[in-house]
Amino acid sequence: MRNGEVLLRVENLKKYFPLRAGVFKKVVGWVKAVDGVSFEVFTGETLGVVGESGCGKSTLGMTILRLVEPTDGRIVFAGQDITNLPPARLRLIRKDMQMIFQDPFSSLNPRMTVQAIIEEGLKVHRVVPQSKMREEVEMLLERVGLSRDYIRRFPHEFSGGQRQRISIARAIALRPRLVIADEALSSLDVSVRSQILELLRELKKEYSLTYLFISHDLAVVRQISHRILVMYLGKVVELAPKERFFSRPLHPYSVALISAVPIPDPEARRSRIVLKGDVPSPLQPPSGCRFHTRCPKAQRVCAELEPSLQEIESGHFVACHFPGCVTLEG
Repeated sequence: MRNGEVLLRVENLKKYFPLRAGVFKKVVGWVKAVDGVSFEVFTGETLGVVGESGCGKSTLGMTILRLVEPTDGRIVFAGQDITNLPPARLRLIRKDMQMIFQDPFSSLNPRMTVQAIIEEGLKVHRVVPQSKMREEVEMLLERVGLSRDYIRRFPHEFSGGQRQRISIARAIALRPRLVIADEALSSLDVSVRSQILELLRELKKEYSLTYLFISHDLAVVRQISHRILVMYLGKVVELAPKERFFSRPLHPYSVALISAVPIPDPEARRSRIVLKGDVPSPLQPPSGCRFHTRCPKAQRVCAELEPSLQEIESGHFVACHFPGCVTLEG
């Protein structure tokens, strides 16, 4: 996938949220949710984005789509810089960039029928003639595994898995090139996750989709992704092809994440690396390497100098002064 066409390029992307206090709501600090993130997504690939809650994964996805405006950096989609596009021109790009949200209930308007939800984008972008709108919506429902008879129902009449299927149908209705799936499986029952994951795989092949798949579940990410990007406290700490990442992670944080994934072999053994303390606040991130306060191998330089993201091996990037200092055992 690395040799393919670059569909999305993110360059030094930042998103800071102001922290206000006092009667006059004066800005007293900045929450650095995304802080200097750079990467590329190639046409036809699935890039998995992983990390603990609060690391900036969801904010990254929403900033790329400009659902929240970036503080700094560049977003280049299909060769066009969309970072500062005015709303009218950005609207033309919207149909090619869609999102599947984490909570399928709150992301669906409870006052709208399934038909109204799915056809909304079709109407805005005039993709389908009005005379064929209902037929198109029914086709999309069937494609995501739902009955045509559901077209007049409301979101509250469905289970969580069914609501997520409706969200997926809405996302693919415009035949986008890029779909950002933000924790699309995390709110679903375990029994439903595999079905939705398989549906996403099928749709990717059928509609030639490119995925940015955001999740905290490494087991799920491993099943669907080509490459893995690891975020910690607003920063990218590792980016690597899937197999290389899981067999030889180079950042201590990546090693800790992988060590927590259960092994489906009762005879296999792996030492669990338990990180001490909580993730520091993005309001006051640690100096130097942001992971040094929890790293079992941190040295003085880690607290003083921030490591840059370097390509250690072909296609394998890591931001660490001592890559490979912590390894998987077993």
